[in-house]
Amino acid sequence: MEQAIRQQCQDGVLTLTLDRAAKRNALNSAMYQTLAEALAAAAHDDAVRVVLLQGSEECFTAGNDLGDFIGKQSLSEDDPVLRFLHTLAGFPKPVVAAAAGAAVGIGTTLLLHCDLVCLADNTRLCLPFIDLGLVPEFASSLLLPRAVGHLRASELLLLGEPFDAQQALTMGLANRVVPAQALLQEAATLAAKLAAKPPRALQQSKALLKQELRQAVHFTIDTEARAFAIALQGDEAQTRIAAKLGRR
Repeated sequence: MEQAIRQQCQDGVLTLTLDRAAKRNALNSAMYQTLAEALAAAAHDDAVRVVLLQGSEECFTAGNDLGDFIGKQSLSEDDPVLRFLHTLAGFPKPVVAAAAGAAVGIGTTLLLHCDLVCLADNTRLCLPFIDLGLVPEFASSLLLPRAVGHLRASELLLLGEPFDAQQALTMGLANRVVPAQALLQEAATLAAKLAAKPPRALQQSKALLKQELRQAVHFTIDTEARAFAIALQGDEAQTRIAAKLGRR
């Protein structure tokens, strides 16, 4: 399963590539574990100055692997999902994201924790938590209203309808939109520019940008996780997830 996350470090940039094409890069527990461990190691590795998180030119991620959710009873502190959420939220070095194609659920919410976001012109973002009988995650109930305003955040989270890359750019959820075939190179160029900056000043600047909401973000991650776990055990979620898996 480790091969579902490809890792490459070159010239100060650690590239983490989601590579589970048969499942549209859907994230399962093993992948969350690998990502959390890679980020934790990178935080203390002087050879890593920037992290680039990407999928392929066709797909970023279809979100959580729903098969992992069936029968799941809780989200404990050491659950790989929560480990990844807190590790990325508290990661001290710049993170660049490159998202093409599907960016569903956590494929959208994790972008809120990245420092630069590049989208492809074929990107389709979606926050379908309520349609699955679930609730928002990854501090999106805190960060999304601050990024796009309360009314627009309510529309994105409560209606859960897909939106495209240009809409995301207009709302301030992305830095730029480029053709799909140019996405990975564009993101790599941005990551290389960051890696060439003085690393201490870069990390201190990121810390200053994040400091106002740092504690609130981690608190909200845990608060949402408790609500998510309760919802996950309910009939609404189990029925809707099972029905969605059945259709597949």
